[in-house]
Amino acid sequence: MTKRASDVSVSPPKSRSKSRSKYTLAPLVLIAANVVLFALFFIWPAVIGLVYSFTNYTGIGSFQFVGLDNYQKLLGDSTFYDATTRTLLYTVLFVPLNFVLSLVIANVLVSKHAKGASVARLFFFIPWLLSPIIVGVLWRWLFGENFGLVNYFIEKLGGSAVPWQSNEDLSLLVVVVAASWAWTGFSMLLFIAAIKNVPTSYYEAASLDGAGPWRQFISITLPSIAPTSFIVILLNTIHAMKEYAVFASLNNGGPGTSNNLLVQYIYQTGFKSGQIGYASAASFVLMLILMGVAIIQMMVNRRVENR
Repeated sequence: MTKRASDVSVSPPKSRSKSRSKYTLAPLVLIAANVVLFALFFIWPAVIGLVYSFTNYTGIGSFQFVGLDNYQKLLGDSTFYDATTRTLLYTVLFVPLNFVLSLVIANVLVSKHAKGASVARLFFFIPWLLSPIIVGVLWRWLFGENFGLVNYFIEKLGGSAVPWQSNEDLSLLVVVVAASWAWTGFSMLLFIAAIKNVPTSYYEAASLDGAGPWRQFISITLPSIAPTSFIVILLNTIHAMKEYAVFASLNNGGPGTSNNLLVQYIYQTGFKSGQIGYASAASFVLMLILMGVAIIQMMVNRRVENR
């Protein structure tokens, strides 16, 4: 008797099943490794910090739970409010400046009339590769009051030295410019990738209608790169709210403590004053501020997209 085709079971080759299992296992292993690292270095420290924020832990010995005392103390701490205000001011100055600089540079470099665009991209991207400490030291050398290169040329031209470090507003402005110089390369790359993804047919049609470069930029480029603009603003905002290294190396929060940001306040409170519990409470307040900023920006972005 001959067997029908339906009665014969055909098993897949073993090599094919092994390759499928490898393709399935490899992503799981990589994901599991990332989950473990994320839990070990982010979730676990966050949980410990949250617990410490309800205690009087000083970093040595045992601690006692004090409930919401640390958070209530923050509400009456004028130094905390000063650091928060200065952090918000720094963010308001840094984010628009970095956004405009990176967008202008990206738009120029993707232009068909630009020459040496590859070299220029590398030139603008190098500062982002530098350590923030090096950036701070470099700009401190440029804008030092007694030894700075900028004041040297000002005095050579007959002017008087500018108090870049002793004036709190000028000192903050120098940090804003230095941080924007260092961070522009990263934002520039994001904008370049976004602008290159805009279909050229849009610009060709606009040119036929008589639209000039400025009109094309306003009506085509900006709306097309809106998602990237949102990401750049969000990342820059979070980065600015957590800035520490550039301030520490450029002016150390000076003059005095006038330019101490929230992260510097948390560091000095926790590690220099030994108030780990109180500093942990301030850290979670900063986290809530960042979450609020992110949620607001996401809501605004959704409304813009739904129009």
